[in-house]
Amino acid sequence: SIVSRAKMVSPAENRKIVKKKTNKFKRHQSDRFHRVSESWRAPRGIDSRVRRRFKGTLPQPSIGYRNNKKTRDLLPSGFKKFRVFNVEELEVLLMHNRVYAAEIAHNVSQKKRKEIVERASQLNIKVVNGNA
Repeated sequence: SIVSRAKMVSPAENRKIVKKKTNKFKRHQSDRFHRVSESWRAPRGIDSRVRRRFKGTLPQPSIGYRNNKKTRDLLPSGFKKFRVFNVEELEVLLMHNRVYAAEIAHNVSQKKRKEIVERASQLNIKVVNGNA
């Protein structure tokens, strides 16, 4: 049998997403000790070279690394994410289906997932993890 597919919804604005920094900020001395994890922590030592921003030390997060406001929360598909827990919450996206895409929350059951995906296709709303 031939399955008819409705035209998929496309984002309202398809702008190129440029990230200022794609690699993570590493924690000072995380390369020297296993007990110091790589996840960023601000250096707080009174004599810390990194905190005092000496030449040649690690870069620290600052407001200048922030991405373009127009593309900040966009997924590669051009949509923003909206987390959905039930079918009723899809109704919120009815008028915003070209800006937001639904993301089904991780703790939603398989039965409810099917209902959400079905209703989303009726409302022409993109579901990010619809096949999960």
